[in-house]
Amino acid sequence: MTRPPGIPAAIDTPDILIDLDILERNIARMAETVRAKGLTLRPHAKTHKIPEIAALQLEAGAVGLTVATIGEAEVFAAAGVKDLFIAYPLWTSARKAERLRRLAGTATVAVGVDSPQGAARLGAGLGRAASKVGVLVEIDSGHHRSGVHPGAAADVAQAASDAGLKVAGIFTFPGHSYAPGMPAEAAAQEQEALRAAAESLAAAGFEATVRSGGSTPTALLTNGPVATEVRPGVYVFGDAQQLELGRCEPEEIALTVAATVASHHEARSGMPESFIVDAGSKILGSDRPAWASGFGRLMDYPAARITALSEHHATVEWHGPGRMPALGARLRVVPNHVCLAINLVDSAAVISAGKIKGRWTVAARGKNA
Repeated sequence: MTRPPGIPAAIDTPDILIDLDILERNIARMAETVRAKGLTLRPHAKTHKIPEIAALQLEAGAVGLTVATIGEAEVFAAAGVKDLFIAYPLWTSARKAERLRRLAGTATVAVGVDSPQGAARLGAGLGRAASKVGVLVEIDSGHHRSGVHPGAAADVAQAASDAGLKVAGIFTFPGHSYAPGMPAEAAAQEQEALRAAAESLAAAGFEATVRSGGSTPTALLTNGPVATEVRPGVYVFGDAQQLELGRCEPEEIALTVAATVASHHEARSGMPESFIVDAGSKILGSDRPAWASGFGRLMDYPAARITALSEHHATVEWHGPGRMPALGARLRVVPNHVCLAINLVDSAAVISAGKIKGRWTVAARGKNA
């Protein structure tokens, strides 16, 4: 991996560092690539939860933001974002419906639906404000999480229309792209599912103006004419999963966790040398897909493997070359799943050329409802 500038002396470990120069390059690259394909970009802000990053994405050409919850939408609307899509099949309580009504008074808001019952409940809860909230029907393109079969999209759209909601189109999340060898196949399945769902809506008299897809692994593989927009999130930072999938390069990693070597262990009983750093699951997150080589990666030591996490410890097996980093050495750790890591801190240090430029508040942290 590329050796980054040293960790600024003022940083106390563990802490999350955002490299502003890399971040801005990642944002510009995705915006330019998507624009060249004739698609619109609506990045998923659950990855960063930071208004300053959202502003950079919008300045680069994003049409609006994707969020996961009403709470995230409220944070970004308060920060001035005027176009928000809540990419979740909300089951609305009276309280959530009231919050959506308020949001629709300050920004253009769309939400996901994936059942006639959910659409009917949403429309009833919104009442006279139903026509102010757009809906996108979620379809399953192979991830088998939420979303209906593409052929059933029209039934959901009809229920939404009957409830007074505006049917804006369809969306899907090809989450099965987060596995080795799967991005291209998942991208193809995504496009076929969007095509079939759009035809289902057209046969029922609905126009799927928005046909939205695109995770970070598939966004750069998505082409027209079926999809109209993509919603990648992780691309702004990159993470160890994207590295192992080959969807980003080391020099595109914008977020790392600064950590200190706190303990050493010599080789013993067939076990290699190992050491402990002071960044555990409470700052790295604990995600580890079955195919991943560890619980994260060390930016400067690609042969090392994080083999175990405790709350405040990461165990790193050392496989050389050379000697282990010394006690007190300060290292950068690349989290496996960056969306979890950023949600574990209140703020992150912003650096440029190895110098601290300030701190950004993770304003949408914990906004889970």
